[in-house]
This record gives sequence, structure tokens and C-alpha cells, in this order.
Amino acid sequence: MSRLRAATPVHPVDARAFDLLSLTLAMVLGLHALHMPWWLVAVLAVVLGWRWWQRRQRAGRVPRWLKLPMLALLTLAVILQYGNVFGREPGTALAVGLLVLKLLETETVRDARVGISFACFALMAALLSGQGMVATVAVALGLLPALATLRALEPAQVTDSLPRSLLPGLGLIGAALPLALLAFLLVPRLDSPLWGAPTPDQASTGLADSVSPGKFAELMMDDSPAMRVTFDGTPPVRAQRYFRAYVMARYDGFTWTFRDLATLAPSKLEVAGSTSYHVSLVASQQNVLPTLDVPIDAPAGARMRSDRVVVADKPVNDTLRYSLSSATRYRLEPELGPHRRRWLQLPDGFNPRTLALGREWRQSHGGDDGAIVRAALALFHDGGFRYTLAPAPLGRNAMDDFLFGTREGFCEHYASSFTVLMRAAGIPARVVTGYQGGYWNKAANYLLVRNSDAHAWSEVWLPGRGWVRVDPTGAVRPERVSQGAAAAAGDQLAWYRTDWLQGLRNRWDIVNRWWDQGVIGFDALRQRGLLQPFGIRDVDTATLGWLLAISSTLFVAIGLVWALRRRQPRDPLRGAMRELERKLARKGIARRRGEGPQDYLRRAADALPGRREELAELTRSYLELRYAHAEPPNEPLRRFIRSVRDFRIARVVK
Repeated sequence: MSRLRAATPVHPVDARAFDLLSLTLAMVLGLHALHMPWWLVAVLAVVLGWRWWQRRQRAGRVPRWLKLPMLALLTLAVILQYGNVFGREPGTALAVGLLVLKLLETETVRDARVGISFACFALMAALLSGQGMVATVAVALGLLPALATLRALEPAQVTDSLPRSLLPGLGLIGAALPLALLAFLLVPRLDSPLWGAPTPDQASTGLADSVSPGKFAELMMDDSPAMRVTFDGTPPVRAQRYFRAYVMARYDGFTWTFRDLATLAPSKLEVAGSTSYHVSLVASQQNVLPTLDVPIDAPAGARMRSDRVVVADKPVNDTLRYSLSSATRYRLEPELGPHRRRWLQLPDGFNPRTLALGREWRQSHGGDDGAIVRAALALFHDGGFRYTLAPAPLGRNAMDDFLFGTREGFCEHYASSFTVLMRAAGIPARVVTGYQGGYWNKAANYLLVRNSDAHAWSEVWLPGRGWVRVDPTGAVRPERVSQGAAAAAGDQLAWYRTDWLQGLRNRWDIVNRWWDQGVIGFDALRQRGLLQPFGIRDVDTATLGWLLAISSTLFVAIGLVWALRRRQPRDPLRGAMRELERKLARKGIARRRGEGPQDYLRRAADALPGRREELAELTRSYLELRYAHAEPPNEPLRRFIRSVRDFRIARVVK
């Protein structure tokens, strides 16, 4: 066995193939960079760059004593960051790190092919973090250097410039697109992905089941879509676009928490006006489904809590579409019932000045709850409060610090302090978080709600009216309700509100919406109705399998026929010689039957005295490559092929 191994030829990787391999790994690292710790990405980028430079300088192999500690450090870093090496994110980080370290030992063609195979797997793994159109195109672009590397590893390949090396990959991807489309349409869809659900503690929307002052600040810069809504009739005006998500009941002095009320029946709702709409909710890894104002019923696969918050039976790990009807004019829970104390709960030992102010209002206004609400709104409107995205930090008595000290903040500051004031005055109140506003896309007739539209407001219970929405932020900054969060921020986000940037974002969302609905949203239900235009009502798995087999066989047969008709000679030296013969024949110097290559090229040199030396060199190179070696050496063969490719004849020979 050892003799056989010793006899096996070892082909080193040339400089161009190594460059392409390094470029492939750099693209893999770039695709995963947003989902890995920045410091790990930086370290791996340095290692990759150093290895590329070291190979270009012909500094020799990387010593074994250096590779093993780096492998141990990578594993330790992943464990320290994620706690283990299992799961989507730690597994991806470890795989990308191992791929970069693989470059340290890549010296032979076999090593490079193993690295490219692993790189293709890592490229596909990037789609586990997102299947958007940009991510899909980026993965396809990452395949270009991978395919170019495989081509460069083949013997007798001409060393082209880097851009030209990537062009054949475009042709291969284009040739594979029809088969990929067939697989997309006909491979039976599963109800859930094979690799399991995404990490449940990562909420794409940014909304969570708790809220505290300052928590929404980062969402102001998150421009990604949270949901898209279409209406059966006229959409509500912007000031009425409140999408309820979480109703917060419990307060610990700083944070409001969403409590489980699953055992209680939905509160009574008297409807005076309603609207129907359809929501396409982006994956949030949460169970709560945002609804316009107060929903009348829960959609299929969801239930309604006593506060009429709609909760899905399972987390929203993929884009979810549901239809609802919501009340726009209503009375919610006209009689509060035995649970009044839940909405008056306040912790002991927190915010004494705020509690004192609420009790003072109760003494001043007696039983007029509406007057107390107006007093609180007047305080925010006339009390020197300021809407800002960068408020001062708050201490243990957060509401006291805010109301009597800093007087600056954004929606959750105002909703939280208003609700505490109401409870202190004996008025049942609660904090509600969700979305407000959104952008109405006239071109496609849908409402785009972004994560930056996240908002917090209050609901108070008033006798005879039930739960009433009160948005104290509107008393401080009315633009937040009428124009949106970016407008309320004023000069803090002036660049963000430029017309051209907003127009670009909103037009781009039309493309993303098409991709989400047509590609990501192509589920098993839509697949089963694929052949309805042809009179086939339902398509089962067996039918899809037969269609896929027949279509794939037909496609492969057509491809084979096309490839055989354009088949290139398996002998690259003979192929180059035939190319030279074709060039000479077009100029009137055709090869005669039985004429050897030496005689033919000598006759061509006589006919082209200006190219005599060039043809003599081609003759010498061809004869040496053909007859002096059992197998033509790669580098001289590449030079001969390049010389034939560069051979040009300026005039026609008569």
C-alpha cells in the first residue's frame, strides 16, 4: 500500500487556482459575516489574507505545529461564544472557521477540490439564515469563483485573467437554471424544513413580550419589513393604523411584562364598524400576531386571549399569511368584571413622586376619569417634554427621573409613565406595543409596515366606554402619529427621510414582496394547485414525482445532445492543433489528406513569410509536446494553447 501511495502522482495547485480558491473562501466568509461575531470574522479574514499572501510569496508550507493550535483555538472560541458547537449558528461559525483553516494545508489539487466541495456546502448553508432575493443572488455569485476554481484545477487550462476565469461559471449556472426551476416547481414540499426551526430567541421583528424605557431605540434604524397588509376596502388613515401585538399587564417598577391569560375567555366586544384585511407577517419567532386595532375573531391556527391579543399555536418561523376582521368603532369590555385589580397593579417602593402626582389628580378631579386623562396629556404637551432617540439614562425610580428630571424620551417612555400615572390615580390602564403607521404603496396597493414603525401606547378603561386607546406620544410629538417615527425624530434622522431614499426603499420592497410570495411562499398547498390551469384539480406526491422524472430526463437528454454536438476533443493538444488548422484554412491554407503536421506547418510558413518564425516555434512546440513526452507537461501545454489562441493572420492568402 505504501508503494502505491508513493507512486501516486501529486499535482500541486498553481497560483491562479489558489487565488480563485481564496476568493471563494472570502465570499463564503462575507456571506456569513452578519451572523457571526465580528471578532471571529476579523480573525478568520486575517488568517485567510495571510495564507494567500504567504502562498503568493512561495514561503513554503504552513508548519503542522501551527495548524493544530489554531484548530483548538477555533473550537474553544465557538464554545465560549455560543456555549456549544451544535445548532445553526455555532455549527455555521465552526464550519466557516474550519473551511478557512483548510486553506492552511491546501497544497495539492486534491486538497483544493476538497476545500471547494466544503465551500459549496457552506455557501448553501447561508440560506439557512435568510432566503431573500439578495441572499440567493449572493450565494449564486459565490458559486462563480468555486466553479472557476474547479475549472482551473483541470490539466492544460489556459491561465486567463481573473474576470475571464469567472465567465465559464456564468454559463454553467445558466445551463443549470432550467433544471433548478423544474426541481423548485416539482420536488414535493414538506410542511417543515428538514433542518428544524430557527433559534427561537431571535425575533426578527424586534418586538418582545416585555418593554422598558429605551428598548425601542434600536428599532428606529431597523428598516426591514415586519409585515405587509392588504385591505378589502379603503385602508384606514395613517393616524388610525394601530396594530396591537402585546398588551402588558405586570409592572415591576421599570419593565412591563406580557402575562399569560390563556385560561380566560376573550373580553366582550361591541362592534359598530369593521374592516377586513390580509396580513403577510415576516418570520418573528414569536407567537403573537399583530392585528389592526381590536380583532373580532382569531384566524385559523391561532387563539384569542382575554385582552383580545391573537396568539398563534406555534412560533412564526416562516412568513405567515392570515386574514382577519377588526373593529374600527367599538366598545371593548364595557364591564370590567372581577379582574380590575390586575390593571391597577403597581410595585411597592418605586416612583413615589409619580404615584403622588396621580393621587393628587384623583383628589382634584374626583370621579372624572376623563379629566385625569386630559391632565396627563396636558402635562406632556405643556410640561417641556422632548421626543428624542437618545434620551438620558434613568435610575431605579425610572418614572420619577423621567417625569421630574430628564423629560426626554420616545414612545415607551411616554406610554409607561402615562400608564403608571393612570394606575396611581385609580384608573385601570395597560401598556400596548405593536406598530403604528406604515407606508401605503400605491403601485401595489398594500401597506408596508417596517420594524422602525414599532410603537408603544396606552389603553385606559373608562366607565361606559370600556378600554380606550390613548397615545401620549402624540401629545408631545404629533408627527409620530401623523407622519411616522422618522418624521418625529426630526433632524436626528434627516438623511433617512430624504425623498429619493424613501422612494428607493419602497420600490425595492415591491420586488421583495414578489419574491416572498412567489418563491419563499411557494408552499405545498400552492404546489398541489400547480396544474389547475391544465384541468388537473389536485396533484399528489406521486404525480409530482413522475412529472419531475420525465421533465428531468427530457432536459438531460436535450443537454447531452447539445453537448455531444459541441464536444471538444479529449486531447487538448490535438484540440489546439485543430484550432490552428481552422485559422489557417480560413486564410486559404487547408491541410491536405495524409499531410503530417510538420509538413503542413512548413507549407503554411512558406505561404506566410511574415509569420515564418511564429509558425516555426509552433511546429517545434507541437512536435516536442506530442512526441517527446508520454503525457504533455501542463505548463508547456498551456503556453502552446495560449500561443494558438493568440495567433492572428491579418490578410487572406490567395
